[in-house]
Amino acid sequence: MGRLGGWAAGHFRLVVFVWVGLLVVLGAFAPKVNTALSGAGWQADGSESVQVREAAEKHFGGNASTALQVVVAADRPVTDGAVAAVIDRAVRLVAADGRIGRVVRPQPGATVSPDGRTAVILAGAAADPNEMVRAADDLKEPLAALSADGIEVSATGSSVLWSDFNTANHDAMMKSEMLSWPVTLAILVLAFGSLVAAGLPLLLTLAGLAASAGSLVLLTELTPISIWAMNFAMMFALALGIDYALFLVMRFRGALSRSGPADAVVETMDTAGKAVLLSGVTVLVSLSAVMLVPSPAFRSMAGGIMLAVVFVLAATLTLLPVVLARLGHRIDKGALTRVTGEHRSPRFAAWGRLLWRRPALFGVAAAGVLFALALPVLGLRTAMPSITVIPEDAPARVGYTAVQRAFGPGAPGALQVIAAGPQADEAVRVLRADSGIAAVMPAVPSGSGPALIQAVPKVDPSDPALAATVDRLRGDLPDSALVGGAAVENLDLKALLDEKTPLVLGTVLALGFLLLLFALRAPLIAALGTLTSLLSTAAAFGTARLVFQDGHGAGLLGFTPQGFLDGWAPVFFFAMIFAIAMDYTVFLLASAKEHYEKSGDPREAAVGALAHSGRVIFAAAGVMVAVFFTFALSGPLPPKEMGIVLGVAVLLDAFLVRLVLLPVLLRLAGHAAWACPRWLARLLPEVRFVHD
Repeated sequence: MGRLGGWAAGHFRLVVFVWVGLLVVLGAFAPKVNTALSGAGWQADGSESVQVREAAEKHFGGNASTALQVVVAADRPVTDGAVAAVIDRAVRLVAADGRIGRVVRPQPGATVSPDGRTAVILAGAAADPNEMVRAADDLKEPLAALSADGIEVSATGSSVLWSDFNTANHDAMMKSEMLSWPVTLAILVLAFGSLVAAGLPLLLTLAGLAASAGSLVLLTELTPISIWAMNFAMMFALALGIDYALFLVMRFRGALSRSGPADAVVETMDTAGKAVLLSGVTVLVSLSAVMLVPSPAFRSMAGGIMLAVVFVLAATLTLLPVVLARLGHRIDKGALTRVTGEHRSPRFAAWGRLLWRRPALFGVAAAGVLFALALPVLGLRTAMPSITVIPEDAPARVGYTAVQRAFGPGAPGALQVIAAGPQADEAVRVLRADSGIAAVMPAVPSGSGPALIQAVPKVDPSDPALAATVDRLRGDLPDSALVGGAAVENLDLKALLDEKTPLVLGTVLALGFLLLLFALRAPLIAALGTLTSLLSTAAAFGTARLVFQDGHGAGLLGFTPQGFLDGWAPVFFFAMIFAIAMDYTVFLLASAKEHYEKSGDPREAAVGALAHSGRVIFAAAGVMVAVFFTFALSGPLPPKEMGIVLGVAVLLDAFLVRLVLLPVLLRLAGHAAWACPRWLARLLPEVRFVHD
């Protein structure tokens, strides 16, 4: 790493030329990111419900879960001339779109309500789920514009719901990003003490974002990428860019007081650069565990974040050293306060000495708070989001409400059953006999292929009772029958997440421990660093249960609790939280190992680590908490969940674990913290953090 820093410092023009070229090429694609990325992919690949959707697309004119439903609700019968004219215009509008398959006009007794005042047009899916979400993007407003006096037209269905969901959440995240930037800049100026130094993290972030956005657009030529990949990538690029720049710039200032700019860059990269590299690898490994979930949305979101991390890490380890070497002492230009070259903080050194003297007092207090907050996680419930996560005036929710009002609570979540032709009658009989089914449509044959049967449950699609009904039907229906539909796709995804969660969590923990062991050559402290990260993560989810499941503070945050945490949160948020927690762990323990290598003194290792990295952890955590908590101000519920869970996790991990509990554990472990059995030492590479 030292040689890399020295080479970069001596090749200013080449490094800058490569980065400018990279940003010009990839940045040219970046503006297309919002339109190129996909809005679907929230499915369990290979599940029974996905098989039903694929069969419906193939054999039944696209009458699948991704089809659009156009709801026409009037204050008079739909046979009225004015209402019939609106229905005709709506049919022509959807039929003209090439992504729409068979269009089925309202059918009395099926898609016309009993009171005759609500009708549903079925617009089949002639494209994949991602294209159907784009079709919903394009059609929902023109359809709403057909509304007339006493006649309301709205598009609904799974594709429209995802369209509205993505739009609402994207807008909220952009608003939160705009709110977080001024706060971030203010904290950076306070942390760095100068305007020039404070601008360096923004340089890294912008470079990483532009490159990753362009790369995501290019990757869509190979595989669909979720729009959420870019949203999370923006957040992670900002957070990690600040972390890495803080760590390197603080170290560079200290080295600059002892040598020239070029040598200072070499020392910085040989010490803090190693920690940054290992931190980046740890983040990538933690997020890669999400790839174990066979769902396109999850895999592409994790991939998008990993791509952003790779570019930010590359910019930190190549572009930043070049800039630091060229700036030299001018890095403190525009200083708002007196800037000292020494990167050792007297305040955090004093804090480290206090922890060394009173480990039991502070250790028990920190652990007590974390365990108290983690305890509620035992009663945490998860489910897939309900219709309430999108605004009340969103087309999908307006149509959903109209369908429920006209056809019953379970109508928006109609089940689709695909059965072999000879067993269709038996499937209909089982459906009609089931206590959870309100109505069953006649079987629709497909010639020599299977038959399609639609059944309306008695309960709302988000009601837990629907899962019991689906499980019962899958056991009672003939062997050839498959149960699907939009609501069932959510249930299958939830079941998949429940199944994969232990595997993902175990993989993240195991890989995190192995990476710490690789970097530190100290099994005890590697295990303690991993377990304390798990503790802060559990405390964050315990807090999430109190807020989002039990509703404490719901009025203050402006949301109605669903009675559960969204089903995708445990797997995805755990990987994200653990990645950030290990980021701080690597910074602190790499600094502690450096001091132990120099002195051989456990006290100097613990106190010195806080003195040299405490300020960085404190400032970086302050920025992250500010960034994440701005998402709690967003309108829709999912960004609130993300902001609260991640913000609380960083707050607890940085201020209670890294700045209190882990130093206390270093104190209690003493020399044993850094011991390594000879047999293990022979297997591990020698990684030193001291600059010779």
